[in-house]
Amino acid sequence: MGVSAEKYQQSLDFLFGRLNYERMGSSKYSTSDFKLGRMQELLDCLGNPQFQVPTIHIAGTKGKGSTSVMIAEMLSAAGFRTGLFTSPHITCYEERILINGQQIESEQLVELVSELIQVVEQLDLKPGNMNPTFFELTTALAWMHFHKQHVDFAVMEVGLGGRLDSTNVCDPLVTVVTNISYDHTALLGNSIEQITREKAGIIKQGIPVFSGVTQPEALAVLDEVCQENQSLLYLLNRDFMRLAESHQNSQLEQADDSSQIPAKNQQNIQVKTPWSLIDQMPVTLLGTHQLTNATLAVTVIDYLRQQRIPLEDAQMRQGMSYLKWPARIELVQKNPPVIIDTAHNGASIEALVDTLTASFPQSNRVLIFAATKDKDVREMLGLLLPHFQTVILTQYLSNPRRIPVEELVDLTRESQKTTGNTSQLIITDSPEAAWSRAKVVLTADSLVCVTGSFFIAAELRELLLGTTDEVLVTEPC
Repeated sequence: MGVSAEKYQQSLDFLFGRLNYERMGSSKYSTSDFKLGRMQELLDCLGNPQFQVPTIHIAGTKGKGSTSVMIAEMLSAAGFRTGLFTSPHITCYEERILINGQQIESEQLVELVSELIQVVEQLDLKPGNMNPTFFELTTALAWMHFHKQHVDFAVMEVGLGGRLDSTNVCDPLVTVVTNISYDHTALLGNSIEQITREKAGIIKQGIPVFSGVTQPEALAVLDEVCQENQSLLYLLNRDFMRLAESHQNSQLEQADDSSQIPAKNQQNIQVKTPWSLIDQMPVTLLGTHQLTNATLAVTVIDYLRQQRIPLEDAQMRQGMSYLKWPARIELVQKNPPVIIDTAHNGASIEALVDTLTASFPQSNRVLIFAATKDKDVREMLGLLLPHFQTVILTQYLSNPRRIPVEELVDLTRESQKTTGNTSQLIITDSPEAAWSRAKVVLTADSLVCVTGSFFIAAELRELLLGTTDEVLVTEPC
């Protein structure tokens, strides 16, 4: 039947025309801008679809997206119709709202936005600044879609923080807090305790909590909040753990051009939960941190099995074996290796560097780096610079939160002066120009890594792959 390109674009224009905090630096807003009452009233007008869908609710500083997609894929492989809501998107808006891995269709999006517009027009007339934001409307769209499509489960990733996030109006089956580190400190707080308390705001009365948090100060907050809510708390390395793993992922397969890349689908872990011992669970995403995310995801699924939700080990393995998660230490080209990652804080940069060190032997490393305002760019550069011989600084084009490349140059030179780093600097004004310069400096023993923000990852990924997820195997730089 189809929908006209004009109607589709009008729907997107309506959504992106709302106040959009993803396009603003955190210095431009505060917790007073986030109002769950506004989100609840929006959902009330829509019939509260969030209460009609069994939900797994997931927060955390990093790893929440990977953990969400792992849980969703295992449920889908077991035959359950599973919705997945994540943010931000890499290539297109529809990536945020999936059912069994399939994006919401343009016809469905237009239909749901038409329903939303009628409600929003009435809310906009109310006193007290009721105007729903871009993310609130997107979250509502996800629940509307999942409800109309009769999903069995919805896996909902928190957008920012937890306590005041627009996803935090559901009644979940399970609550997950992946981990805690410093990010969005202007909004969430500048201590681990403060940030943990914001993330722990998704904990509900009597709902079990599964967490990969390890810092003592964060654990103390989680324990306190769980006791207040009479919620059982299951912790990594106390109640569930990874007992063993194969190290086949460090073995290398030989490509036709003699470049070396990590063998695919070769990480396998053994997970001990409070109820089971699960062997040979594949993890297709690169990095030791993904083994931790997988341990958490498998434990959540095993808990659901204890609630009489039928899932077999083989189905869990099947879901994990076919999992893809774009721009999360993603190998997008093999000759030479090109890695794209969305790392944008110290903890995620450390995970990226550790993975490159463990899995890629190339000695001539080229970094393409762009960053977002209000991030700790000095920390990121301090972690990255020692591991790259050439650093190409640039700026993404799709979002006004970008740091101008001239400012990045000053920060990088300041870091080099402080640390004695001698990486070659190349300055460009766009991702396309950065990629062109990268191709000039490559050798047979090169690796390219693109990182610093979601936006540079998205723009470079689209430049290389377009809309496909297929790795470029034969096309060299």
